Order: sequence, then C-alpha cells, then structure tokens
Amino acid sequence: MNPEQTGTGKSQAEKSSAERSSPENPWPVRTVARKIFDWINRLGDVWVEGQVTQLSARPGTATAFLTLRDPSVDMSMQLTAPVGLVRELQLTEGSRVVVHGKPNFFPNRGTLSLRVDEIRQVGIGELLARIERLRKLLNAEGLFDPRRKRRPPFLPNKIGLVTGRASAAERDVLTNAHARWPGARFRVVNVAVQGALAVPQILTALSTLDRDPEVDVIVLARGGGSVEDLLPFSDEALCRAVAQCRTPVLSAIGHEPDTPLVDHVADVRCSTPTDAGKRVVPDVAEEGERIRQLRDRSRRALHGWVDRERKLLAALRTRPALSDPYGPLDRRAEDVDRLRERARRAVRNRLDSETAGLTATTARLTTLGPAATLARGYAVVQLVTPDGVDGVLRSTSQAPSGTRLRVRVADGAVHAVVTAGGDGSDDRAGGAGKTAQEGGGGAEPGA
Repeated sequence: MNPEQTGTGKSQAEKSSAERSSPENPWPVRTVARKIFDWINRLGDVWVEGQVTQLSARPGTATAFLTLRDPSVDMSMQLTAPVGLVRELQLTEGSRVVVHGKPNFFPNRGTLSLRVDEIRQVGIGELLARIERLRKLLNAEGLFDPRRKRRPPFLPNKIGLVTGRASAAERDVLTNAHARWPGARFRVVNVAVQGALAVPQILTALSTLDRDPEVDVIVLARGGGSVEDLLPFSDEALCRAVAQCRTPVLSAIGHEPDTPLVDHVADVRCSTPTDAGKRVVPDVAEEGERIRQLRDRSRRALHGWVDRERKLLAALRTRPALSDPYGPLDRRAEDVDRLRERARRAVRNRLDSETAGLTATTARLTTLGPAATLARGYAVVQLVTPDGVDGVLRSTSQAPSGTRLRVRVADGAVHAVVTAGGDGSDDRAGGAGKTAQEGGGGAEPGA
C-alpha cells in the first residue's frame, strides 16, 4: 500500500499532532510507522554484504525471497529479488554476496525488507584477501602468539568434541582416540560445520563445553572442503571465541593444506581429525612400552649401582686396615702396656728416691736434735716460776737458793729446788749448788 494513500482521510487532529511525543500526547501507531517509513525512505540505495541463509524461489513466481545474514554477528534481514537474477547466479544457501537495493518499510505489517536489483557473488580472491586482512589484524592483537597457547592435559578426564552430525570427522576422532586409549570419554556436540548456521552453533557449543567442569580439552573437527565450505572457521567471532576459551582447544579442520584462521588461534593445530584423535589422548600401548623401558632402565641402574658398591667394598676389604682390623689395636695395646710399665717404674723409682732422701733427712735431724744430746747424758735445766717454765738456766747466778728448777733428761724431767746458791767455784756434782729434789724421776714429755 502506498503511504500517501494511507494518509487519505486523515483527521484534522492527526495533522496538528505535536512533533514530539509525550506521556500526555503519545503518537499513534500509524504516526510512528509513517515516520519510520520517511526515515528509511531518506536512506536511499545501499550496498550490503552478507551470507545467504534462506532462499525461496517458487516456480511461477517473479519474486524470490532471501535471508541475508551477517557472518560476524547473529543478525539478518529479509531481501526480495527478481527470480531470474537469483537463478542466473545459481545462488545457494551459504553463498557470500554483495547486493544493491533500496530498503522498504511496510507500515501495515511493520516489517523491513531490502528490494534488490543487483547481486554480485563474492569471488574466491576477494574472500582470501579479506581472510588475509583479518589474519594480520588478529596476529597484531597477539591471538597467534605461541606464548598464550596452553598445553592440553596428558590424559583428559573428558574430551569435548564439536563436529558435524554423523560426519567422517566425528568417526575419525572417536575411532582413533578409543583405539589409542579405550577408556577415553567424550562429550559430543553436533553442529552445522558449513553455511550460515555454522558460526552461531559452533559458538554455542564452545561456550557450553567451556563451562563444563568435566571437560578438560575441546576438539573442533571438520573434514575437508572448498574455501567457501571452510569460511566459518575463518570467522572473526569464532576466532575470538576460541582465544577466550579457558579450556585448551585443538583445531582439526580439513586436510593438511587447509589452514583456516582458527588453526592459528587454537592451542594445538592438528592436520586432520585423525591426527586430533591421536594427539588428544596417549597411546596405551606406547605408554605400557615406555613403562617397561623405564622399569628395565631402573633395574639396570640399580644393578649397576649394587655392582659398583660391591666392588668398592671388596677393594676396601683388601686394604691393610680392613684386612686385619684388630692388628692396629693390638699394637696400640702393646704400646699402652709398655708405657704403663714405664710409668710404674718411674713412679716407683721416684718414690724410692724420695723415701731415701726423707730417711737421710730424718737421721740428720735426729743426730742434730736435742733428744740425741740428752740421750748421751746431758740435761736441760729450766727455771720454773709461778707462771710456768721461764727459759733455760744458763748461769748459777740465775739460781739463788730456793729457785725452783725443772731438769729435763732423755727419758723425762724432774723438779728440784736450789738449797744453796753457788758462786761458780764449786765444780762438784750439783753444779750451781745443792738442790733438794722435789719430783721423782717420772718422765715428762720431752722436746
């Protein structure tokens, strides 16, 4: 319907409606639809690039209906084009195209469509050039840096597999992985691996597996194909999603010559799905053989060490110190006995010498001492005072009559009293004069 016709019979109130809407003065639906139509109509002709996801060209109709999708984001729009133009280019779902047309808004239905008058298929050269520009961009951002790549686990708990349903790639990965490690566990998510739906489904599968705590590694696998078939695996959104995965990702896309951009972003690039099945798990036979080799090496190393130690012990036993271990002790014991005897003789000789010296000194002291003199008949006369003995009597003048004396002889002492003083002229027995003996001959201890 022509928008100009929709305005026929408009009421005067509609013509005078305010330019801006408000809660008090809202626009009716027809006003909004008309304004949107005017805005889109002013846009003019545009060139649009995208991927054909749906194509309907029924026989007997002059118009074909297409859905054009942006491969980088989940966004699409409806297109109408002459059937002859579509059939001339032999468009199919998944074709990359550049179209020229004019946007049309249909107010009655509230829908937007692009009326196309020219369609150009994107050539292989142009696709490769765009992929190369994207490769340089991602490389400059560091997504290809080997330092950010992670090493997959040696033996993953569970393996996530993103691949086509019942595809040869799925069969190759599962067959080779189970042949190498029969206990390998997989969580398989089947997706479209080419066409317009491939990128959204792969992104969803990656997100699901990356959140699964049991999945330790993700394998992204697809068989070989043309450049157009492998385009989803050079998609920018997919490359960035792989780079952001917390789980290590193995890429196994196509055959050896095929190198989509996701191969450069993934943590490990596998040449084929078969190679991915071999690299995602270890080979149980190889690991068993490696264990046997390590066990043999350990056994040989242990035996070699024991042999070396045994030879060293035998060499030590041949040494004199170990061949006769008690010999040095016996020789040292003889030395100890000899030294002990020498010490005993030295001590005995020293004691004998000192004893002889002590005996000689004792004899000299005895000979020179007063006791020997007293034994020859001499006596020591001492003056006795009321206070006790007061020295030796040396002169008769010291002993007047009545002086008390103490006469010490060899075997004791006697006491006497001088009865008559002497002048020194009387040399008779009694010496200094006559004395009267007071004490008997009981001996006193003598000096």
